Amino acid sequence: MTPSDINQGDSHRRIAIISDTHGIINQNILDVVKTCDRVIHAGDICGAHVLTQLEEVCPQITAVRGNNDAPELWAENEAEIVAQIPSIAEIELPGGTLCIEHGHNHGMHQPKHSSLRQSHPNARVIVYGHTHIMIVDDEISPWVINPGAAGTTRTNGGPSCMVLTAYADRDWDIEMLRFDEEEVA
Repeated sequence: MTPSDINQGDSHRRIAIISDTHGIINQNILDVVKTCDRVIHAGDICGAHVLTQLEEVCPQITAVRGNNDAPELWAENEAEIVAQIPSIAEIELPGGTLCIEHGHNHGMHQPKHSSLRQSHPNARVIVYGHTHIMIVDDEISPWVINPGAAGTTRTNGGPSCMVLTAYADRDWDIEMLRFDEEEVA
């Protein structure tokens, strides 16, 4: 921790942002999650065991359902768990609101950023998943970001995630991380 971090106190938070695990999460991504204050999963979790793995390394979890997160698609004994996961979530962070949804309701093959922005005009950042493609669209506010796929399904070059550092008194920072495809937990 640098001296400036120590002086920040409660004025910033590190948020791990993942999506599209499809039942498998990369160990390198779990290692990143360990370093954060909270983890966000933007859907297509595909099993309660993924949430358990995340909770073991970071108890502050915010997850939303993806198009593959329906009671009939998860194990029968996990139907209640998936039914309780919201479709959309918002969290307050230092300096603004972060909105999360899977994105498939804004265009099945390629969610429209304009539609996401229209749905969440008061957000500072909107997180979505679904496409498995990592992107940061920060040309206009709110920013729209997608962490890519954190498992083994269609990773487009390797499992990926993001770390957002939210500050109360300055611009937020987004770090994009990608790992080798061979390294799976």
